[in-house]
Amino acid sequence: MSIKLFTLTALAFCAVSAPLQAQPGPTPSMVKSFQDWGVYSYRSGGSSNCYALTMAKEARPVSVQHGDNFFLVAPKSSGSGYYPQAIMGYDLKEGSQMRATIDGEAFLMTARGNGGWTAQESRDPALIAALKSGRSLTLEAVSKRGTETRYTFSLSGISAALTEASRCR
Repeated sequence: MSIKLFTLTALAFCAVSAPLQAQPGPTPSMVKSFQDWGVYSYRSGGSSNCYALTMAKEARPVSVQHGDNFFLVAPKSSGSGYYPQAIMGYDLKEGSQMRATIDGEAFLMTARGNGGWTAQESRDPALIAALKSGRSLTLEAVSKRGTETRYTFSLSGISAALTEASRCR
């Protein structure tokens, strides 16, 4: 994935990430890339905030326009643990759930707008552990129009990216 595409995606993150940032804010800049993951930083409230991000490698069905779809992980503001999130290039079906599967282990995510978050925050550590030890992430979602979609994300580089993101302050 090119740095330019990562940068465009990072800009999209700032515009759509309600839980981490209520309104579009500062422009993130790339800190470093780690294989298929990039680490981005932005300043808010006098401190630096970082997150790790990757783009989907494969999108199904191939017959529809998917937009940019990515998965990101940010350190929690408490400094303990990480906050996983999916951002899609389209709005998701209201009331639907997304399914993230890593090496056969499934995690449900609550869909809202064009984003998804773990349905149970208590499962975040297990999801992060699976991301770090897994090879790929498959994400299934349903668009607002009812189209069933499926994405594959590489997990190559996520551990190093999370280590770098956690150093950000």
